This record gives sequence, C-alpha cells and structure tokens, in this order.
Amino acid sequence: MKVEKIRQTDTSELEGQLRDMQEQVFRLRFQINMGQGDGVKKYRELKKDRARILTILRERALEKKG
Repeated sequence: MKVEKIRQTDTSELEGQLRDMQEQVFRLRFQINMGQGDGVKKYRELKKDRARILTILRERALEKKG
C-alpha cells in the first residue's frame, strides 16, 4: 500500500484496516509456524503496511495535540 493512499484515507477507515491487518498477520504467523511457508512474503508486506498505518495514525494524533 502506498503512503499517499494511506494519507488520503480517513482515520476511522485506517483503524478498521489496521484491525483487519492484525487478524491477517495473526493467521499468517500461525500458518507459517505450522509449516506452511507460502505466506512469508504476504506476512512481510502486511507487517510493513501495518507499520505505515500506525505511523500515519500517530502523526495525526500528534497534530491534534499540537
């Protein structure tokens, strides 16, 4: 997911996407631990996208305070 697209999305929708991503990361991690290694690339991408969303949500929270 591109940063520009994330920045254009409103906060409530980002929070919803974050919850979905966390669930997907949990499921993929479980599959990888069970020996199904075909989800490793998707797992890495989800973790990076999740970090991007968390960063932008944090920036928005700091903007409201300041």
